[in-house]
Amino acid sequence: MLYQYYNTEPKDEIFALLKKNVKITKERIPFATQLFTPDWIVRYMVENSLGRLWVEGHPDEELKAGWKYYLEEAEQEPEVAAQLEVIRAEYRKINPEDIKVIDPCMGSGHILVYAFEVLMQIYESAGYSQRDAVRSILENNLYGLDIDDRAYQMAYFAVMMKARQYNRRILSAETKCHVYSIQESNYIDRNQLAYFGAGLNEVEKNNALNQMEGLLDTFQDAKEYGSILDVENYDWDLLRRFAEGTDVVGQLALDAVGLEQTRERLWTLIDIGEAMAGKYEVVVTNPPYMGISNGNVKLNEYVKKNYPDSKSDMFAVFIERCGVIAKENGYQAMITQHTWMFLSSYEKLRAKLQMVDIVNMAHLGARAFEEIGGEVVQTTSFVMRKSHLEGYKGTYCRLIEPTTQTGKEEMYLAGEKRYVTVQGNFTKIPGSPVAYWVSPNFANLFKKDCIHDVAVACIGMRTGDNNRFLRLWYEVSLNKIGFGYASSSEANNAGVKWIPYNKGGEYRKWFGNHDYVVNWENDGQEIKDNTRKAYPQLKENLGWKISNEKFYFKEGISWTVITSYPCFRRYYKGCIFSNSGQSILSDNSQNLDYLVALLNSCVVESILKIISPTIGFESGYINRVPVVFKKLEEVIGYAKNNINLSQQDWDSFEVSWSFAQHPLIRCASFSVKEMQRDSEHHIKDMNYIEDAFVRWKNECFLRFNKLKENEEELNSIFIDIYDLQGELTPEVEDKDITVCKADIGRDIRSFLSYAVGCMFGRYSLDVEGLAYAGGDWDDSKYSTFIPDKDNIIPITDEEYFEDDILSLFCGWLKKVYGENTLEENLDFIAQALGNKGNTSREIIRNYFIKDFYADHVKVYQKRPIYWLFDSGKQNGLKALIYLHRYNADTVGNLRVDYLHRMQRIYESEINRMQDMIENSKNSREVGTATKRKEKLQKQLKECQDYDEKIGHLALARIELDLDDGVKVNYEKVQTAKDGKKYQVLAKI
Repeated sequence: MLYQYYNTEPKDEIFALLKKNVKITKERIPFATQLFTPDWIVRYMVENSLGRLWVEGHPDEELKAGWKYYLEEAEQEPEVAAQLEVIRAEYRKINPEDIKVIDPCMGSGHILVYAFEVLMQIYESAGYSQRDAVRSILENNLYGLDIDDRAYQMAYFAVMMKARQYNRRILSAETKCHVYSIQESNYIDRNQLAYFGAGLNEVEKNNALNQMEGLLDTFQDAKEYGSILDVENYDWDLLRRFAEGTDVVGQLALDAVGLEQTRERLWTLIDIGEAMAGKYEVVVTNPPYMGISNGNVKLNEYVKKNYPDSKSDMFAVFIERCGVIAKENGYQAMITQHTWMFLSSYEKLRAKLQMVDIVNMAHLGARAFEEIGGEVVQTTSFVMRKSHLEGYKGTYCRLIEPTTQTGKEEMYLAGEKRYVTVQGNFTKIPGSPVAYWVSPNFANLFKKDCIHDVAVACIGMRTGDNNRFLRLWYEVSLNKIGFGYASSSEANNAGVKWIPYNKGGEYRKWFGNHDYVVNWENDGQEIKDNTRKAYPQLKENLGWKISNEKFYFKEGISWTVITSYPCFRRYYKGCIFSNSGQSILSDNSQNLDYLVALLNSCVVESILKIISPTIGFESGYINRVPVVFKKLEEVIGYAKNNINLSQQDWDSFEVSWSFAQHPLIRCASFSVKEMQRDSEHHIKDMNYIEDAFVRWKNECFLRFNKLKENEEELNSIFIDIYDLQGELTPEVEDKDITVCKADIGRDIRSFLSYAVGCMFGRYSLDVEGLAYAGGDWDDSKYSTFIPDKDNIIPITDEEYFEDDILSLFCGWLKKVYGENTLEENLDFIAQALGNKGNTSREIIRNYFIKDFYADHVKVYQKRPIYWLFDSGKQNGLKALIYLHRYNADTVGNLRVDYLHRMQRIYESEINRMQDMIENSKNSREVGTATKRKEKLQKQLKECQDYDEKIGHLALARIELDLDDGVKVNYEKVQTAKDGKKYQVLAKI
């Protein structure tokens, strides 16, 4: 294990280089792929392969009792048991010295050492002394290969130390140990082969020379390929005799220099070649995990040519290779990534593995290795026998739930989650995944029609440059976004540029995640031109990038492709969909409503865990979901209700383009208009924000519970339709309900955000939805509360300006809830915020100074629409502007009307404090004035420094284009004409 950590730094360097598209060379492969196998997995593999081979032919309950991880054979049908007995009869003929065990990817020898231990137990059970057993194990039984010379040294040392444990004299004996580091023939001088073969007759010498040339050809660049090399089974004794004798007569010729070194290299290659060409009763290994595409050209070409069915990853290649070197009825035990069990790219490999028997499996899932966190590396360990018995039942241990290495081991030993199944059942499921936990009843579902028969699940557009062609919808001018158009031509005729774009997003069911728009001006001309430029070979056929264009603008169902589990959302006409938010399309709207209900059910959750229990749910998997249309009216009714509930929730937050009014205003006792009409009425019946929150909380509670109730009812319906009673339960956990419950902290912060939106005129108390988001300003939309005139709202630690943010907020709050409840409402807001301060106003002011912008940036996914001009840590001057109202004079106005005024205020306040210090007789008053003066001086200095920076930008009179998006414009507004950057905005 120490050796693995010795490689940590070079391993980190390799993966950093991979991000820069630097391929893994043969010298770096060991660092990239070596991983220490947990001890219990080593024991599981060795005991159930090597140990099983012996006790199947030589029953020994005492021996088996010492193998903690040994799994007994599943009970078989009589005809299968009879075939097994024939195999066991062959095993009975085997003596201990006949068993050859190899680890072709031995690393530091962890597996070999435990195999040595089990072999010693086998020898002792057969009556051998430990001393004789040690010599025989080294000479006859144990083999190991690796491409890394240092790993070989560690493995050799580990094996020999294990041998010395039982025979202290073994190190002094000339006992051969078949542990090798694979070497290359690149440096062997082939001209010197003419000097070898002394003592052989002419026929033998020619044969030996031809075979040696073949061996040297095979081992050219051998470290590129390692144990996956296919080595011909030559006459090894002849080759050794060939290398033994040399024929050098008279004075040594120049080309004979280094002959002894060549001899040593030939002997080494002969030993390695014989080990690689051999067949083994037992093959046990933890192969390298490395995408072949990350390897260099030679490895790529070799694998594609020789292992086309497993070419995606080295671990899969080794599954094939280990099967080749295993003898008939021999055992193959491995731990690999589990993707071969499920992914479509390994379907042909799975078909091959149907022809061998999976004896047992420990399906580990994520976090089987202590040093690897996360969900990416998910593993399985398994034991196969190279036989094919129709109807054979294997034992499968499902250990994916525990999240630690120890937890998985404990579950295995407890015998929990074990399944016995015939692997032939896997072929009933599309793609033949190794879905061992599936009942025959469940497997039979796949005989039904599937989504592909009733709709189309497919990928969408890949723009080729998302930064250039995508925007979050609130970045651009609203009047340039086309909502609800039925076709591309209809959108073009309307002159819109941006079209809603489904791009996956967070875990959310039924409706929502409408965040992005895509530049589809003139049928996406810019995207198509960019694609043609990047991929000239596509010419006019852009389907590889602009996939399934005929389905754009149609209604459908979307989901997030890369996720631990997908959830499905209904959307309606007017959208384009992406490759990360793929879609199901149908001209039948009712079918889509039915399908979204089915797809969000526990039945489909179970189905998808069978056909794709990974983090990728591409359309190919979704197309395979079996569909039964029953109880249509009932199912569609629930589906529409759920979509509506989810849409209500989504539209309650301002990141929805259909957001109409903040819930804490909508849930007030009286509307703003009612209060405006009847001032007497709202004096008698006070309007409290706390009451509005209680109503909102109740609304959320009812919506949440109704959605949960509906989802559970749908689960019950589909369990009945698919006849899965007893296998699935309809209950849904609260965490899987994707509408919000009320949250006082979140909801008050969003309330303040809405208030700021009203201050800027983005929202209005007089109209629902967006009042202004680009385009022409309309004064008629604002009468109850007039937005800030100059689009600059200062945030200061005291009230220095009439349009200070707290002053504006208090004025706005009076308009919403009335003057009589202002103080109570401020108290409620301050309590919900929980910021520091002695009064409610101070607490709210501190929130605006310290936290408002960070919250805004988070909610708006680092694409803020309110920008914070920030002088620095002393809070000399902070001021918000609204991106959509920005013009070339905004920065200049901010400088003259606020920054310069702020400096004069600070100077005046500093003088006042100085006067107090000089004239006051009260020491406490003097101390307070001194402290405040020091703070004011720092703030003044900060503003003066800030003025130098902002002055360059004010003079530049920078124009922005909303179509460029926040990321570009945020940099642009801080860059002077000479290209110099001035950090005047808060960092995002």
